[in-house]
Amino acid sequence: MRHADFQRRWRIARVISHADGSEAQFAGTASIGADWVYEEIGTLSMGGQSFEATRTYLWHPVEGGFDIRFDDGRAFHRLRFDDMVADHWCDPDTYRVSYDLRAFPDWSATWRVTGPRKDYSMITRYAPFVGM
Repeated sequence: MRHADFQRRWRIARVISHADGSEAQFAGTASIGADWVYEEIGTLSMGGQSFEATRTYLWHPVEGGFDIRFDDGRAFHRLRFDDMVADHWCDPDTYRVSYDLRAFPDWSATWRVTGPRKDYSMITRYAPFVGM
């Protein structure tokens, strides 16, 4: 796996499953450019409503993976090619991600978020964007 393999446009399909049984879906695209900025845009659908959603992260290549930061530079977590599980503490909730790169360039990130305020799983599947 090379860092540059991630620099492209991705098609995204995401499912967010809450412990109460409710569910949301996101469909859109993400891109990771030469500046290592991850930009995501798409449509989030939940509860019979849909709206545009965006997010931005900063991916910093490091030996064996990436340091992923929020768009304001605060640390988020590390994607390591040899151990693809990472945690992020967002008081009082815990975020745990597991990456699956075995079928790269198709890959996924599965988040499990738990705590007194949150209880959900989020699976995001990435595939190379094909099209205009």
